[in-house]
Amino acid sequence: MGGIESNSELLAAAFTAAGHEVHLLTWSPDNTNRAFPYRITRNPRTRQLLQAHQWADLVFENNPCFRLGWPGMLYKRPTVTVINTWITRADGTTSLRDKIKIKGWLGRSTQVIAVSNAIRKACWPAAVVIRNPYRAEDFALDPSVQRDADFVFLGRLVSDKGANQAIEAIYRIRQILQDKGIAGPYPCLTIIGDGPEKQNLEQQVAGLSLKDEVVFTGALKGGPLRKMLNRHRYILVPSAWEEPFGNVVLEGMACGCLPIGSDGGGLPEAIGKAGLTFKRNDIDSLVNCIRRVMEDPALDQLLRDAAWPHLEEHHPHKVATKYLQAIETAFNSKKHQYGNRTTSARPTEAQQGTA
Repeated sequence: MGGIESNSELLAAAFTAAGHEVHLLTWSPDNTNRAFPYRITRNPRTRQLLQAHQWADLVFENNPCFRLGWPGMLYKRPTVTVINTWITRADGTTSLRDKIKIKGWLGRSTQVIAVSNAIRKACWPAAVVIRNPYRAEDFALDPSVQRDADFVFLGRLVSDKGANQAIEAIYRIRQILQDKGIAGPYPCLTIIGDGPEKQNLEQQVAGLSLKDEVVFTGALKGGPLRKMLNRHRYILVPSAWEEPFGNVVLEGMACGCLPIGSDGGGLPEAIGKAGLTFKRNDIDSLVNCIRRVMEDPALDQLLRDAAWPHLEEHHPHKVATKYLQAIETAFNSKKHQYGNRTTSARPTEAQQGTA
């Protein structure tokens, strides 16, 4: 489950709860045999794609996706397209496929929505900005958990996410305290997640003699993840790349963690006034932010007081309402083409970084 997949599930459920009939098309597998309150077709064949687009009153495409959305060129239904991530290659260049998405795919959409202002500016300046929700049922305060830990990192262990920077920052904080003659215990870091960089990160921890300060939990989800986040005071989001938004910020914040994140892409929008940002890929800037909240209780409390108003703006119900309003506007703008048919939503779920 990535950010796009999570949002697709959340929005499809919200559209269904609002009384719409939803048919979700995706290639994401599911081996849990979970029941969903809407119809799902996984890895649809060409005939199924055509039938779904013919059936739909409106197509909701959750990220531009040739693989699932191409029949829209034939049926020309009202289409709401959400831009969840940068429409570029990994190295930042724009391929022919990307140009087709921008000029052709988005150009034919009735309404384009961007998940952050950063995405809007980079991809489609005319887009409406609706920032991402968080899963309020999964991430919340747990009064039964004692908040007895310092820093947490949550994410896939790949170089883009910057877990190595979090480790380096903890090392430098320890050095600063030791230089001041302060004995331990020193601030600790919990790393939640798994991925190809795990072995390199473990070697980094060993090389810096941080085995007492850095703990790897592996991947967590559900109740264990919520409880682990509730144990920590701060969540570090030192992304080396420019995040399109950064749902992990809201997830940590909902569990009572004060976020400290890099200033690239949409992360500052996810953090708002409820945390601190530092210069992306600048360890000194990250260390400075950590020291500020550790040494200034008034600042710490000011940021925490801003968390709940900020989270309210990202509550699933509020965000889904904004999406439904955009869908209604898009449908009504072309209503004359479809008579008096009642509107339905058909989310297309696309995987981040693909299609």
